[in-house]
Amino acid sequence: MLPWAGVLSFLLLLILLRVRVWVPSSSGARLVCKPSALAAYLESQCQALKGLCEASWPWRALPSLQTLASLMGPLDSRVHFVRTYLQLSDEGLVALDWAVGPAQQERRQTSSTCSTRVLLLVPNSFGKVTRNISKLCHVALLHGYRPVVFNRRGQNGCPLSTTTLQPYGDPADLREAIQYICSRCPGALLFAVGESTGAGLLFSYLGECGSSCHLTAAGCISPIFHPQGWFEAGCPWLWQQLLLMSQKVWLSRFATVLGEVLPLDRFFGGQSLRELEEVLFCQAQTWDLYWERNDPLRDVDEVAVPVLCICSQDDPMCGAPRDTVPFELFETNPYFFLVLTQGGGHCGFFKDSLCGAFWSHEVLLQFFHTTVDFLLTEDKLRGQAKKRGARPVLKVTQGRSGCRQESCCPHNSPDIYRWQRSYTR
Repeated sequence: MLPWAGVLSFLLLLILLRVRVWVPSSSGARLVCKPSALAAYLESQCQALKGLCEASWPWRALPSLQTLASLMGPLDSRVHFVRTYLQLSDEGLVALDWAVGPAQQERRQTSSTCSTRVLLLVPNSFGKVTRNISKLCHVALLHGYRPVVFNRRGQNGCPLSTTTLQPYGDPADLREAIQYICSRCPGALLFAVGESTGAGLLFSYLGECGSSCHLTAAGCISPIFHPQGWFEAGCPWLWQQLLLMSQKVWLSRFATVLGEVLPLDRFFGGQSLRELEEVLFCQAQTWDLYWERNDPLRDVDEVAVPVLCICSQDDPMCGAPRDTVPFELFETNPYFFLVLTQGGGHCGFFKDSLCGAFWSHEVLLQFFHTTVDFLLTEDKLRGQAKKRGARPVLKVTQGRSGCRQESCCPHNSPDIYRWQRSYTR
């Protein structure tokens, strides 16, 4: 009940602060993309794109309320997790939480047997598994996926075994985790969804690994495309205070060990998210150099799988899409698709009520299904029968910079992967 008490308190605070809200004047969602055969197929087959906001609900006029319910509401009690700790090449630890339903929870299955579809979820970078993520796990289970949540070093109960934290856009840990998932579930189709700031990590991974990323398709819910500008401008005061409190409480667990290598007095005294990020990652480099290495879109031309991004025009954390969404990317790159909605806040794309399902989850799963169906149909038309169990690959012949060769991706360095270093709790 406490999270919902917080929701009500937040609503009252909005009223007291006289926050002006915007009521959508029309319903539906707009698909922004470069014209292609896949785009036309998605528009004709993905029915969820046409089913948003058919009714006018009062809470849709409060994007901050939708955001709060999505990020801080109660988790789905029908979903349980079986945790696997993975020791990385530098002795660090990340945690993989495999979602299971109640019946599977009783058996506590931890074998290597996997379904033919695995859904990797990358939560926000602030270390909290949200209601949005847990609800997506539940829906994915119902659709036959095997959901697994990626937890960064030291986050969501994962131990911090070294003094190294994961920078915003460094996909090295995620890369090793995906390689492990592929070894545990050979032959399975792998999909990925990034939430909020977690989408930045997914973008970085897709760009760095290109055609050897092992993913069939990916999705992002309310991604932050330009995090450097977002950190510098700062999100609205109330949201920034909540995030600052969350970050300081999280790092206080490791204050003793990290205090030996970081000026934590500056961290705990920081008044902005930028200050906290600089303390953690900019001790030996400048702020601009940090983002040159961690900008999520730095290698975006190398992305070689379809990516669907869902954004709203009333996002209270990111601001207006005209200032924050790179429309040119979606209009010129055949791999990127943008669904732009009138309402939904930040990750709060509810379908009927704040206690119900998420429309965004339905869209993403239909996108994955439709993409696979399109790829298989294209293969049949071309007469290119693939080996049984092989992952379909989207072929795009339009002019783009060449994708990185598979041999260049660190995925293909087997010496750094020793899978006996993982264990299951």
